[in-house]
Amino acid sequence: MLANCSSEAFVDTSLDPHVRGFLHRPVAASGDGLVLTHGAGSNSKSPLLVALAEAFSAAGVTVLRCDLPYRQSRPYGPPRPGDAAHDREGLKNAVTALRNLGPGRVFLGGHSYGGRQSTMLCADQPGLVDGLLLLSYPLHPPRKPDQLRVQHLPKLQTPALFVYGTRDPFGSPEEMEAAVSLIPAKTRLVRIEGGGHDLGFKGKAKQEELPAFVLAEFQKFFG
Repeated sequence: MLANCSSEAFVDTSLDPHVRGFLHRPVAASGDGLVLTHGAGSNSKSPLLVALAEAFSAAGVTVLRCDLPYRQSRPYGPPRPGDAAHDREGLKNAVTALRNLGPGRVFLGGHSYGGRQSTMLCADQPGLVDGLLLLSYPLHPPRKPDQLRVQHLPKLQTPALFVYGTRDPFGSPEEMEAAVSLIPAKTRLVRIEGGGHDLGFKGKAKQEELPAFVLAEFQKFFG
């Protein structure tokens, strides 16, 4: 895959919050773009994001994997309660930066917290992107199924592809199906049997088949 794409540091300080991360430019670009962002304890160098960016770029998609504003401010630790709105503004700016690079469709996605903020942004701004790729959506905190994070989902008008592990403590298959049914837009749930919240990318471990599988499901869903 690396032979078909290249990655470079990307910074756009013309926007506030700034956009920082890594850009994967395909050799044969389709014109489409994808913004990918990370979970609460991670960053844009997450092995899962890197592997997905390489797979999508090899298929012609320009990919920007970006650090959310809270991560740009602090290299370690989770986001603070007051960070979320600023992080959503950062995602909006990342979409703007990527849209300036190509003529095609723009998609937004992320792992866990990054995916949740993407859905909240798009629920408030329908039409911002052409679709969402949501990896391990954090439906509720582990062992707290009564604290569902679904209040915004009935407003979501953006087509969304969810990829989740059947052993994810942030949401069971049954809970995920119930939550996704609240969304009026076109949706699809893709189960990773036996997968946890990390989808097989923990430490140095990598689920080698996952990126190609997610790409294939993405292409089937969005065309």
